[in-house]
Amino acid sequence: MSMEESPPPAPTATVAESRWGRVDAAGTVYVRTADGERAVGSWQADAPAEALAFYTRRYEDLRVQADLLQQRVASGAASPEDATSTLSRLREAVAGAQAVGDLDGLAERLKAIERQVEDRRAQRKAERGRALEQARARKEAIATEAEAVAAGHDWRLGVDRLRTLLEEWKALPRLDRQVDDALWHRFSTARTAFTRRRKAHYAELGERREEARSVKEILAAEAESLAGSRDWGATSSRFRDLMRRWKAAGPAPREAEDALWQRFRAAQDEFFAARATSLSELQSSERANLAARRALVTEAEALLPVQDAKAAQSSLRSIRDRWDQTGKVPREAGRSLDAALRAVEDAVRSAQETQWRRTNPEGKARAAATVAALRSSIEGLERSVAAARSAGDERTAAEAAEALAARQAWLVEAQRALTDFGG
Repeated sequence: MSMEESPPPAPTATVAESRWGRVDAAGTVYVRTADGERAVGSWQADAPAEALAFYTRRYEDLRVQADLLQQRVASGAASPEDATSTLSRLREAVAGAQAVGDLDGLAERLKAIERQVEDRRAQRKAERGRALEQARARKEAIATEAEAVAAGHDWRLGVDRLRTLLEEWKALPRLDRQVDDALWHRFSTARTAFTRRRKAHYAELGERREEARSVKEILAAEAESLAGSRDWGATSSRFRDLMRRWKAAGPAPREAEDALWQRFRAAQDEFFAARATSLSELQSSERANLAARRALVTEAEALLPVQDAKAAQSSLRSIRDRWDQTGKVPREAGRSLDAALRAVEDAVRSAQETQWRRTNPEGKARAAATVAALRSSIEGLERSVAAARSAGDERTAAEAAEALAARQAWLVEAQRALTDFGG
């Protein structure tokens, strides 16, 4: 009822009145609506104003419930279904309300709230549609990623990723049953395939590791048998081969791998530590031997130039005997010292050969015979030249003179050779 309209005439006298209702003399309480007055109760007490206040409070209770519902709808705290149920209850309560107040306005307000609920319902439906579409796209992406993981070989990260994808799938809303079931079938099939391949891989890996354990037990035992060897070169080569075979064997089960490696490494360390000690001792010995050989080279070079080949040879023999007793020296330094000693030996040998040639009786006799023969030949050629010239035979004289010159040159060389023999 608007403020300008007058309430319908009361059938009895009014003893208390407000904008939205009154109390008559008989104690009946009325509420004013667009359809007119209707009785909402009676009041037998002596204060009619209290009756209006009482029935007005009833109206206020309904209005407060409407306020709360509107707030919950606006904030989204109440679902459209819950709001509709509450609206139905409030509508019935307002329609037959035993209260005094703007019941028509409250009814209109409930209609407005109902429109809000419908808007909210449409909004939620649209949001749910978008959420379902996003969920469908995400579930399809999950199924596709799961299939990619299932085709790979990253067993550790793969199983973690599939577990994460499963948790994400569970958190997503269900789709249309046919679509959801089809996508779940893809995802579940991929997980099952990956699990089977992973189990097969680790079963095969376990077999290979057991095979590796057997191989490495043999290698560790062989290494232990070599630990005390002092054949440095050959054993070092065998250890290198053992290490190559160890790496090629692959990993054994972890609890066995560490223990076997400790055995293998301990044997290897024992051998190479002994080799290092031996090498250090050898290097010290070689340095001492090198110093001794340098001294012997200095002593040998003091024999040059050779004055007495026999004495030099005797001294050189003593040097060579001591040289052979010095033992090993560093290879590069040893080569230069060997060359220096050979140079002295070559010089002494050359002096011996020269001395031998000078003292060889047979050689001296042959040199003297050669000188005598050349002198005799020269005398004969001189007579031939003189005779040819006396006869005027210049050609014969020239040929004899040429032969004479050659014999004279040979004689000079033959006399030099004879002189070398002390003749």
